[in-house]
Amino acid sequence: MAGSDYHRPVLLEESLAVLALRPGFRVVDGTVGGGGHAEAMLRATDPDGTLIGFDVDPEALAAATARLAPFGHRVALEHASFRELGRVLAERGFLRVDAILLDLGVSSRQLDAPDRGFRFAEESADVTALDMRMDPRSERTAARLLQEATAEQLERWLREYGELSGARRLAETIVEVRREAPLRTVRDLLEVVARARVGGGRRHHPATLVFQALRIAVNDELAALEEGLEAAIDALAPGGRLAVIAYHSLEDRIVKQCLRREARGCVCPPRQPVCTCGREPRLRLLGRRAVRPSEHETRSNPRARSARLRAAERLPTSDAHSSREVA
Repeated sequence: MAGSDYHRPVLLEESLAVLALRPGFRVVDGTVGGGGHAEAMLRATDPDGTLIGFDVDPEALAAATARLAPFGHRVALEHASFRELGRVLAERGFLRVDAILLDLGVSSRQLDAPDRGFRFAEESADVTALDMRMDPRSERTAARLLQEATAEQLERWLREYGELSGARRLAETIVEVRREAPLRTVRDLLEVVARARVGGGRRHHPATLVFQALRIAVNDELAALEEGLEAAIDALAPGGRLAVIAYHSLEDRIVKQCLRREARGCVCPPRQPVCTCGREPRLRLLGRRAVRPSEHETRSNPRARSARLRAAERLPTSDAHSSREVA
């Protein structure tokens, strides 16, 4: 699939504006997908800027490779999670970079591919395996989690990752049903959701939050985000900028809290008269609120409607190095 057809980049102009890219910058696209954001970042850093792109999905990397081929040696793509950003940059001799973009969540291409199991379509539910892996190298499929997890684990995922009312009831129903036969297909899971009677009264299909919770659990998305944010902040040069696009409240909350914490610095108790932790602020927030897509963008791309863009700039600290240093 051509990169230009793979996924429509969300909040593209807004991301470029907040990253303030210039010629010669070293930049990172931590979730390269089909290469839409990456292509724009490379154009903004013409003629000699370089980009490292990360993705765990081989299909995404193939699409990005095709789309970004005209930029030649200015691009390097890694089959890796952005939680591994520090290791990869060190191996490539980059101590610091000038800009990092993380566009979180699942891509339109992944959602629309029935064999990936990310969504529930009635016409293919009987034959679609409960997969949901972004990285096919992983052995952790949705079907495996549903078969092996305890009722307590299932309940926690459904409650925390899906914010699902009735999480305990659904978890217990899954355990009850799997004693007779494992849940293998999307149809199997939809029938269990209906049997447990969860998600009633919602505008969306009752299984929407169930599939969200399982996808996050399968791919360890929230832990990867926390690790990736820390790695990204560490990798930024003084004055370098980080932009993160999140699509649901769980991701956005982690991003917001991390950026605010790093902009505050001190983590001592509020009533403690003197700081003893010694933590310096590492970031300056760029904007008080998240940037939302325009009405025009949401009309042309409805999947952009939930996107939230937050950004921050790396401050000079006692351990900061120049972005041009090479290991």
